[in-house]
Amino acid sequence: MQINPVKGTHDIYNEESKEYSLLINQASNIAERFNYVKMTTPILESTNLFVRSVGESSDIVNKEMYTFLDKGGRSLTLRPEVTAGIMRSIATNKLYANAELPLKYYYVGPCFRYERPQAGRYRQFHQFGIEAVGNPSAQLDAETISLGYLYLKSLKFSNVKVVINSLGDEETRINYRNALKQYFSQYIENMCEDCKRRFETNPLRILDCKVPEDNEIAKNAPKLSDFLSDNAREYFDRVLNLLKLFGVDNIVIDNSLVRGLDYYTGVVWEYHISSNDATDVGAIGGGGHYKNLLKEIGGPDLEGVGLAIGLERAHYLWSTLVKKEPVDNKLDFYIAPMGDNALEVGIKFATSLREKGYSVSIPYENKSLKSLLKSASKSNAKFAIIIGDEEINNDNYIIKDLSNGVQTNIKFNDIVGEQLNLNNEIIEKLNNK
Repeated sequence: MQINPVKGTHDIYNEESKEYSLLINQASNIAERFNYVKMTTPILESTNLFVRSVGESSDIVNKEMYTFLDKGGRSLTLRPEVTAGIMRSIATNKLYANAELPLKYYYVGPCFRYERPQAGRYRQFHQFGIEAVGNPSAQLDAETISLGYLYLKSLKFSNVKVVINSLGDEETRINYRNALKQYFSQYIENMCEDCKRRFETNPLRILDCKVPEDNEIAKNAPKLSDFLSDNAREYFDRVLNLLKLFGVDNIVIDNSLVRGLDYYTGVVWEYHISSNDATDVGAIGGGGHYKNLLKEIGGPDLEGVGLAIGLERAHYLWSTLVKKEPVDNKLDFYIAPMGDNALEVGIKFATSLREKGYSVSIPYENKSLKSLLKSASKSNAKFAIIIGDEEINNDNYIIKDLSNGVQTNIKFNDIVGEQLNLNNEIIEKLNNK
């Protein structure tokens, strides 16, 4: 009986695996340019961590978490997002003690949510994200937004848009919550069960309802922008102005944007991508400012800001809208030995080249030269090193450039010696032919 992948999961292999590596390496590179350090947290965490941080009113906690009791009766959850784990690690390990603030961490890893699978969206998915904790400022918010923007631009997406809103300060949210409850009170009896629950726990979540009839009601709800305090409005304007300084030049203010996580308290945003015909294909990631998250899970009272980008979603859109040709990930050398003596020499060559940092493939079965060179081409190798009895007796090995067929000769010590340089000595010899 064939065993299939669990619904909502997928295998990543061959060319696609190379593409994911490209996206991940670029994300890490961008984060490190901004002085972020990588952090890896457990995939399993206490369920209470996500209830306290993500929020009981969120769909993630109410509908989407993979939660179970372990053999000791403890409630554990496969992480639905990584921010809460980063905060837990900061608190547990007291990473804030005697540290230069803000603490700046980035992460790449799998998350799990029980939601409907669709193009570029899975129940097991991978996130790249960053968290900057301590020394909150409009500058840090803007820099965080610009990091995600730069990452997506570096992947050659032609139209990256930052959709942004402000949830304001505490005064703003209290006044807005009261206004939403007053507005929705006249409709709530006929709205979905989720909206009824959100009405009691967090009315802002109603604005995120996907039921068409309820969404139409929400469109006419009071706008959060009308309730921003003077301080909150001034802060938001400062972030918007700073974004231009950071090179973010495609900004859209959306007063209905609230994001799906309860811990956001200030500026929130999403990154949207447009297709080749300028159609907005939706969010590829987003983030926001949070005030009480670290304190809520037992850490000090330090504010933070962070973002997350779904790599499956990014890969789907990148491979659909951007990628024009296979990722260049060529093998450096393919060793082509003919006979037992040649195989022994080939193993010495392969070992030496790998120690020098080159990628090498060597077959261990007997093949004709024609078959070996065919395999070398299929391996996408740059060079083939041909070894036969004649080459061994004369200490005169053939190295062939598989891109143009040009070949030259090289001695044993030239390969296993200290000075081999693929980019200079060999290419120079080949170019001089």
